[in-house]
Amino acid sequence: MNSCSISEAAYLLLAQDNILLLTHKNPDGDTLCSAAALCSALRRAGKTAFLFRNPQITDRFVPYLAPYLAPEGYQHAFVVSVDTATEGLFPQSFTGGEVGFCVDHHPTNSFYAGKTLVLPEKSACGEIVTELIFELCGDLTREEANLLYIAVSTDTGCFQYANTNAATFACVSRLLACGADNAAVNLVFFRQVSCARVRLEGMIYTGMTMHRGGEVVVATVTREMVERAGASEDDCDDLASLPGRVKGCRAGITIREQVSGESKISVRTSSDVSAVEICRVFGGGGHEMAAGCTIPAGPERAKELLLAVVDEVMK
Repeated sequence: MNSCSISEAAYLLLAQDNILLLTHKNPDGDTLCSAAALCSALRRAGKTAFLFRNPQITDRFVPYLAPYLAPEGYQHAFVVSVDTATEGLFPQSFTGGEVGFCVDHHPTNSFYAGKTLVLPEKSACGEIVTELIFELCGDLTREEANLLYIAVSTDTGCFQYANTNAATFACVSRLLACGADNAAVNLVFFRQVSCARVRLEGMIYTGMTMHRGGEVVVATVTREMVERAGASEDDCDDLASLPGRVKGCRAGITIREQVSGESKISVRTSSDVSAVEICRVFGGGGHEMAAGCTIPAGPERAKELLLAVVDEVMK
């Protein structure tokens, strides 16, 4: 096993230079902002470090990431992946070679990197990166604290999801003490949405279907719905949380139609149903209560296949 501790990870990173930080495809706040905060800390430690220009970064994150994105022609010597469980989650445009170090919190991590720091008990990768930065630099800047607050808050649904625990709040307390602006971040990421998002949510709620007496709730998001709502990718953030709002739901499934004709699947479950077991059937992974996969079929067929697997898992 190529696992390492936080102190070993810090020692490894301090021995490297010309570092590229890699985020996963369909990037969320945890992968993007954890990577940006680590990039900032590495620079403070005297390293040349940049973020891979993930082509799927949405507009909402650009202001936070802009100072860290790699310039054209950047030649890296060492790759660090952040919040990425398997090589199958690398962006298609990444051709940067082997990953020397991976920091992650997914229990399904495949240990593809040269060295891996994986702590599945952490609610977000941002928690691990917080500890790693303290090990590297002895402190956090205000900007790093803000980035890490985005990472942790978005991966816990603003602390509503079951992965939130005492350690999560201890980490957030530390981030606020270092200057994180929780009010500003919460306004951007949780309190306000666009008119297009409101229209899209209305269509999603109208089309939701309930199964197994309401224990399974399926939301389908077609390309036509997104177009009709006038929604951008920013407006499609965290659609996976919507089915779970239905009272009595134990397994909430969101099916989003892709340009390729495939369906991107997000599954959120209660503690007695394994989301990862459902998604593993289709080659996906994640956490016990939050997992995802891609099914090479349109939304209706994907729904049939998923419900059959859910029936087996929930027997």
